[in-house]
Amino acid sequence: MSTRLPAQRSLGRQVRASHRGFDRLLNARLAPLGLKSGFWYYLRALWEEDGVTQKRLSDLTNVTEATTVSLINDMVEAGLVTREREPDDRRKLRISLTVKGRALEEQLMPHAIDINRIASKNIPRDELETCLSVLIRMTENLNLELQEGEGKE
Repeated sequence: MSTRLPAQRSLGRQVRASHRGFDRLLNARLAPLGLKSGFWYYLRALWEEDGVTQKRLSDLTNVTEATTVSLINDMVEAGLVTREREPDDRRKLRISLTVKGRALEEQLMPHAIDINRIASKNIPRDELETCLSVLIRMTENLNLELQEGEGKE
C-alpha cells in the first residue's frame, strides 16, 4: 500500500480548495458592504435559529468558542447582534439578531444563491445531489470519529 496521496486525489484538499473558492467569492461580495467574512457564518446560523447561547452558536458554526467571542464582539459593535446574560444562569450568554442583522438576510442571501449557482454551473443536478449527500455523510463520519476519540482520552 502506498503512503503517498496525490493532492488531486485528496478529499480533504479538494474540499478545502472548494471552500476557499466559496470563501473568496463571498468575501468579495461582503467587503463592499463593510461586512467581515466571518460574520456570514454567524448571521446564517442566527437567521435559522435566533436567540441561541454563545456555546450553541459556536456549535452551529463549527467554530471555537474563543473565535466566536471575538466575532460576536465585532458583530455587537457593528449593531448586528445583541448579547444578553441568561436570567436563570448568568454564566450563559444569549446571542440575538438586531433589526439590522435580521434585515441583512434579504440583502445577503441572493449573494449566497448566486455563488452556489456559479459553483454548480455545468454540473448535472443529480451529480450535485450526490455531492451534497456524500459531503453530509463525510462530515458525519468525521464528527463521529472526533466524538469517539474524545471518549478514548
